[in-house]
Amino acid sequence: MSTSLAFVCLGNICRSPMADVVMAAKLADAGLSDQVRVASSGTASWHRGKPMDARAAATLSAAGYDPSRHRAQHFTRDWYAENSLLLPMDASNFADVLELAPTVEQQSMVRMFRSFDPLASEGDLDVPDPYYGESDGFIEVLEMIERTTDRLLPHLNGFL
Repeated sequence: MSTSLAFVCLGNICRSPMADVVMAAKLADAGLSDQVRVASSGTASWHRGKPMDARAAATLSAAGYDPSRHRAQHFTRDWYAENSLLLPMDASNFADVLELAPTVEQQSMVRMFRSFDPLASEGDLDVPDPYYGESDGFIEVLEMIERTTDRLLPHLNGFL
C-alpha cells in the first residue's frame, strides 16, 4: 500500500474520525481500499483508545456508515513517516501538526482538509467542532466531509 491519508482534529472523537469513516467508505466504493489506507488522530491525547463521540457515531450510522471500528489515536511526529498526506480539520490543528514536522520539507505533506471543499473560501477552511453544540452540528460537519471527500478522491491519483 503506497498511499495513506490521515485526518487530524483535536480529540479524534468527532471531525477526523467522521472523515476517516466517510473516506474509507468512498475508497471502498471506488475499489481503492487496497491502494489507500485511511486513519485519523487528534493533536491532544485525552481520548486515546476511546470510541468516537456517540453523536458523531449516530450521525454516521443514520447516513449509512459504520463508525464502530474507530478508536481515538494521538498524533505524533511518527505520523509523518506513516502517511502521504496529513489533513487537519482547522487552523489550530494545522499549526500543531506543522510544529511537529520532523523537517521543513515534510510540512508540504500537510494540507487543510477543506482546501478540497468546493464551498470553502480562502478565509473559511475550518471544519467547525461540533462537540459542544447540538446534534445538528454533526449533520453540518458530515455534509461538509462528504462533499470534501468527493473532491479529495480524484486528487489521490497523484499519490497512487
